[in-house]
Amino acid sequence: MKSDLPKVLHSICGRTMLGWVTELVKSLKIDKTVMVLGYKHKMLRRLVEAGTKVVIQRRLQGSADAVRETQNALRNFKGTVLVLYADHPLLKKDTLKKLIQYHIDNNHDATLLTAKVKKPAGYGRILRDRYGSICRIVEEKDTDAYEKDIKEINIGCACFAKESLFRALKKVRRNNIKKEYYLTDAVDILYRAGGRVESVKLLDLNEGQGINSCLDLAKANKIMQARILNQHMEQGVAIISAETTFIDWDVKIASLTKIYPFTVIERGAKIGKHCSIGPFCHIREKTIIEDNSTIGNFSELARCKIAGHTLAKHFCYLGDARIGKNVNIGAGVVTANFDGKNKNTTVIKDDAFIGSDTILVAPVKVGKGAVTGAGSVVTRGMNVADYTVVAGVPAKVINPVRKIPKPQKNKISNGVKKKEGKAHG
Repeated sequence: MKSDLPKVLHSICGRTMLGWVTELVKSLKIDKTVMVLGYKHKMLRRLVEAGTKVVIQRRLQGSADAVRETQNALRNFKGTVLVLYADHPLLKKDTLKKLIQYHIDNNHDATLLTAKVKKPAGYGRILRDRYGSICRIVEEKDTDAYEKDIKEINIGCACFAKESLFRALKKVRRNNIKKEYYLTDAVDILYRAGGRVESVKLLDLNEGQGINSCLDLAKANKIMQARILNQHMEQGVAIISAETTFIDWDVKIASLTKIYPFTVIERGAKIGKHCSIGPFCHIREKTIIEDNSTIGNFSELARCKIAGHTLAKHFCYLGDARIGKNVNIGAGVVTANFDGKNKNTTVIKDDAFIGSDTILVAPVKVGKGAVTGAGSVVTRGMNVADYTVVAGVPAKVINPVRKIPKPQKNKISNGVKKKEGKAHG
């Protein structure tokens, strides 16, 4: 990865590779989880969830050695061992359930996840005997001319009968080229001992993609992004251009909301129904936008809570803001939330009207129904009273505003307008 960061801490759609695989394991309701950590294990260990047993591989001597380190942790366990790699974040729950069930139903010693590809370069090849049974896996770097042409590849994850696995691991020898112990060598050992080794074919090749470079990471982001967008659209969110919309995992968007092109929505954001977001809009972490609100062109929101029926349609930055209902945010409005040391909060109450190019220097409060004139600078600590107009640099009270009730709409019943009564003086 050309990075000081452990590979599995690189992010895909706002979540680390390790996070994706950990969540996958949780979804399978596995009886016991053991995580093997190696490079920079102290950094990784802080991210391991409670209930997961951690084993440290002190010397990085390959995948067989890593699995062998789990033997003490699995001493009292009987059953099937599923081996997963944290740099395979695209695998799906249904695929692994199918692999596990096939392994258990057929009482195999090992069941591999394999695929057939046109260009197998970089992957271990699956070798079969004359009866079609798997007899060996050859890593790419160890293949000869014939083996390089084999199209069936080893994806990596596999199920093993626990006792068969650890018997085979005792016999794995160090590879002469890489000086490592390969887990794949256990397949050859099991086969020679008369064990049953079979496979489940992976239908969606995208699931089997491992991450070994920033190029692989970019491909994985694209695949995962498509899944996330499809999920939102299936739930009734209108995404105008899936090619130019980027939504992290753990984003909640209600149905009937429309997302316009070139919009970025980060993890943890929540958007209600009947909203309009974008185009060219950036919704950052922990932002909440309630029903019937509009966040328009070239707007950025960070850690905001926006109540319903509020408009911020053009060119604004709102950071650490708490904004009420029916508020109008004019073009060019900025909440200056950072004072060089702390992030400070701006509060704007219901029915306020924030004029174009207003700068709100947080912490600051704008009262219910208050108005700021165009180009105003509402200075730090100012509390604009309800139904007050302020303007200028710095902003000063121009005129208190009397509360004006909203006109009542004529009520319609069954499509027929009620008759009007006589006017009374």
